[in-house]
Amino acid sequence: MKRRTLLKGLVAAGGAAVAAPAISKGLMEWRMVTSWPKGLPGLGTGAERLAANITEMSGGRLTVKVYAAGELVPALECFGAVANGTAQLGHDAAYYHTGKSEGCPFFTTFPFGFTTNEMDAWIKFGNGQKLWDELYAPFGIRAFHAGSTGAQMLGWFRKEIRSVEDLKGLKFRAPGNQGRVLAKLGVTPVTLPGGEIFPRCSRRDRRGEWIGPYNDLALGFYQVCRYYYAPGYHEAGPNLQLMINEQAGDR
Repeated sequence: MKRRTLLKGLVAAGGAAVAAPAISKGLMEWRMVTSWPKGLPGLGTGAERLAANITEMSGGRLTVKVYAAGELVPALECFGAVANGTAQLGHDAAYYHTGKSEGCPFFTTFPFGFTTNEMDAWIKFGNGQKLWDELYAPFGIRAFHAGSTGAQMLGWFRKEIRSVEDLKGLKFRAPGNQGRVLAKLGVTPVTLPGGEIFPRCSRRDRRGEWIGPYNDLALGFYQVCRYYYAPGYHEAGPNLQLMINEQAGDR
């Protein structure tokens, strides 16, 4: 499915049920599930802006309704929801879905990997999009680059980290391949959505990373963790994705 075909599908097609008068006028509504807490600065508001732009580009014939994490499906289940047609669109990060394929993290980020500009260049001009299409084809999904957070911070800690020994035994929120790096240092990696990090960091043996000061401030991590280390080696330019149910997009 080429980009032109995709745009045509976004404008003319619809997978969600809407009222008969709306259908007769060619009006459709699609659901977009996301991994982000409602109204979260950057990620949450970015998904809402993306949905508004798609609606505007269609001239109002296609309306995209955004569902925050947990409103329609759990935060980390957007991939499955788009694959099975529960939603026509999904906005999250590919490395949340390593369980689907070991290749998924490469379309978000990897330790000591691409910056934002390098990731964008690889996807657009280095056959990255072609590989992405092949990876998601068995699931009936097409995905596209849909934002980036820029370089991320290493994370939040309740106690000062003076050596590698201080990391041993910690439970640390670290999705993707970063978790494997930390595991070799004695850390227990945990994959959590943003909305669940704060209560976990409140526990004595748990720490976490999210994005950077702007987003982290909104989630209040500074209230439970005294030490904040930067920059991170693990996410030099993480890529966000817009997933599209291919069957809906091709109608």
